Amino acid sequence: MKVDTGSYMALYSWYSWPNVILCFFGGFLIDRVFGIRLGASLFAGIIFVGQVVFALGALNNMFWLMAVGRFVFGIGGESLAVAQNAYAVSWFMGKELNMVFGLQLSFSRVGSTVNFNVMEPLYDAVNKTYTGYKCLGIVLMIAAAFCLFSFVCALILGFFDKRANRILHRKSGETGEVVKLQDTKDFPLSFWLISIVCVSYYVAIFPFTGLGNVFFQRKFGFTPANANAVNSLIYLISAGASPFLGFAVDKTGRNIVWVFLAVCFTVLSHGLLAFTFVNPYLSMSVMGVSYSLLASALWPMVALIIPEHQLGTAYGVMQSVQNLGLAIISMVVGVIVDTRGYLVLEVFFLACLCISLIAVILLWVIDMTREGLLNLSIEGRHKRATEMEIAEALEREKLLASGSMADVTPQDLLLPQSEFHIRNRYLSRIGVQLPNHFKVSTSAFIHRRGLK
Repeated sequence: MKVDTGSYMALYSWYSWPNVILCFFGGFLIDRVFGIRLGASLFAGIIFVGQVVFALGALNNMFWLMAVGRFVFGIGGESLAVAQNAYAVSWFMGKELNMVFGLQLSFSRVGSTVNFNVMEPLYDAVNKTYTGYKCLGIVLMIAAAFCLFSFVCALILGFFDKRANRILHRKSGETGEVVKLQDTKDFPLSFWLISIVCVSYYVAIFPFTGLGNVFFQRKFGFTPANANAVNSLIYLISAGASPFLGFAVDKTGRNIVWVFLAVCFTVLSHGLLAFTFVNPYLSMSVMGVSYSLLASALWPMVALIIPEHQLGTAYGVMQSVQNLGLAIISMVVGVIVDTRGYLVLEVFFLACLCISLIAVILLWVIDMTREGLLNLSIEGRHKRATEMEIAEALEREKLLASGSMADVTPQDLLLPQSEFHIRNRYLSRIGVQLPNHFKVSTSAFIHRRGLK
């Protein structure tokens, strides 16, 4: 289609632009407007429509229509992920949930690996009959069949979910996200540093894989098939390693250490790709493990520093920042390749990773000076939680002795409080502003405890 690298990478940006905004409202739309079953089916249908429009654009040599298709595809993509999470929570709440999320993530990365390794042979097969943009359009239309399959699966899943609700007399799953932009003014500096780590790291991964095929062909002389194979290693390794690395982080804690190591090894990987001719399978394998490790250690840190009632907003902000960064950087890297080449591109990725590394170090220093939870071991976090429980019990006894809690019985006060209440009480003591309906009130604590 005679498209330069900048225009090609703009297709990635068109996917990200709608999610700068929609990531705030995906959970709200599923919880309050569509419901999980209709929402999942609707967003899966939007993805199918987007892919069909994308394929039609290629089939008719209309690049602007391809951009429209990617934009529509992006509208459904991230919101469908929210619906998937809601289904997972609804069906597997309990001890299986972490494993389910790990498997869900692994399967998505298996899909990315299959895409990298199947589309090239499929294009070659179709190219025997059709050539040029006609061939590309037909291949993309075949890919749309898998989006149609996803839409059918969403319909079937909705049927089974409705049937389960009728039999088990349960409520439909919800995302639990409550997005309030005014909460962002109360977010600590640590959260914003985590967001910087997130965006500056991922912009060195996803745009790179988008251009990796041509990079490996030009620098290492790989065939298109071999270039796709090495480019897909990140997702292939991540598919297998993510559950195990997540388990390791769960058992050891020390999240900042894990994130620091992940960024350092990713810097090493990009350095080898930029300045040496070492077999890229080594670099990409290290990058795949590092990518999985960072995802396992970085995202859970938000829940350690943000109160539960603000988590929906926090993750929405983080995803928004990530998509904004990817949208902008995808266009930038396309221009860099067209004007300066791949060596300058690798230097640019290394600069982004250095920003991520600096943010990790600052996060580490702040966590140490404020005696935070982010880099504690699991035993240390349990000890801190026990200390908070003891302090909470003593404070309740003091309030009872003062006569300010006449409406609450001593038996009520002896009931254990959830981690949610302990954490919010602790945050209020260290100066974090909570909404009015979360102000310290023991009677309210006990009422909410009964609703948990």
